[in-house]
Amino acid sequence: MDEEVEAMKAKVGDTIVVEGTHVGDHRRIGVITAVPHEDGSPPYTVRWEDDQHEGILYPGPDTHIKTTT
Repeated sequence: MDEEVEAMKAKVGDTIVVEGTHVGDHRRIGVITAVPHEDGSPPYTVRWEDDQHEGILYPGPDTHIKTTT
């Protein structure tokens, strides 16, 4: 059975959450500060809450977006 996967879309100000995938990993939470593609597709520039580091993220399957209104 073919399953269609919905592409991740985000906008500046959305929260991005990366779940830990291994025992002992922690959840990382950040705010998206830049989205270079008009359609909202990755990669995203993210400022991480835990250390205020800003970097580029190509999200994996353990990542989800909490959109702002």
